[in-house]
Amino acid sequence: MITYEVTTTVEPSLVDAYERYMREVHIPDLLATGCFLGAALTRSEPGRYRVRYESTTHSDLDRYLATHAARLRDDFASHFPQGISVSREVWVAIQTW
Repeated sequence: MITYEVTTTVEPSLVDAYERYMREVHIPDLLATGCFLGAALTRSEPGRYRVRYESTTHSDLDRYLATHAARLRDDFASHFPQGISVSREVWVAIQTW
């Protein structure tokens, strides 16, 4: 299992708009690419979020990055040109129980 993890820190004035955009637009659009099996939007505290996208193979993630990522990142940036910091990581499951 491959996890593509996106962590964001959102300024307080943008929290409601960010959550709505992620639920209604960004995550559904990303899942519509067919590159991921599912996603989870989580929050550790107001303004601190993590989205985990799960794929079964690294080639699915590579296909997303090569074909879809630029378009979806541009759309995100057009909605939130400032006030949100983003970091991305890829995790590979070694073993699951």
